[in-house]
Amino acid sequence: MTPPATGPATGGARPHPAAGETEFTVARGRLDLWVVRSPEGRTAGELDRSVLDDAERRRAAMFLRPADGLLYTAAHIALRRLLGRYLGVAAEEVRFFREPCPGCGGPHGRPAAAPPDPPDPAPHFSLSHSGGLAVVGVAAVPVGVDVERLPGEETVEVCTPALHPGERAELAEVGGEARRELFGRLWTRKEAYLKGLGTGLGRAPDRDYLGADVRRHPRGWTVLDVLRTPTHTAAAAVRGREPAVVAVRPLAETCLLAGGEARSARPEPAPAAR
Repeated sequence: MTPPATGPATGGARPHPAAGETEFTVARGRLDLWVVRSPEGRTAGELDRSVLDDAERRRAAMFLRPADGLLYTAAHIALRRLLGRYLGVAAEEVRFFREPCPGCGGPHGRPAAAPPDPPDPAPHFSLSHSGGLAVVGVAAVPVGVDVERLPGEETVEVCTPALHPGERAELAEVGGEARRELFGRLWTRKEAYLKGLGTGLGRAPDRDYLGADVRRHPRGWTVLDVLRTPTHTAAAAVRGREPAVVAVRPLAETCLLAGGEARSARPEPAPAAR
């Protein structure tokens, strides 16, 4: 599946920067989003698992569905290779930790990368994967991303009561396929924002409005629809103002193989997110 070209940041990220612009630059006012497809065929059998640590390998082996374990593995190889490029270190040298939880102060807040040369900060990042697709977000400020396969009607019915009352009212105005798509956008915005906060779904989903009226969105954050395909939707949340540059790129499949390096694949034409 090819990620779409992107539209205005209020309804989807802006197009990736012009050719020649540095891809691995961390700067305020910039958000990088990397799209990773689940590998198939020969690539699936040759993933470079050597860059993963023991905890990542154990987690990958715990998935009941082999396809989910494969996507998890590919997403974490991609994350390490990408952060290695941003940090200037080898993928296997990237070290992760958890920031303090904003609610209780415990060590289970946002995942973070340790800077190789303190006190220089490492970039903030977020990773999400669902149904054969993963998205990695990288920014100079706290960021959360979420990608989801579009839900079925039963999922929409079961999960809608957990939404903010204003979001539920917006859902009640549409039906059929449009309702599924709207729910997908609402839910990915919400999860992206909660991941950016560092609480995840430990914060009740009905507390924050992330519907059509951006004036009612949480203060101090910008939440964007960044990807829409016939099967998936994705959103990103960054602390502060709307980024001047939102770059959405497909990650080259060779990044996942031995000796691979993080780089963008050649963009392919696709309809814009709206």
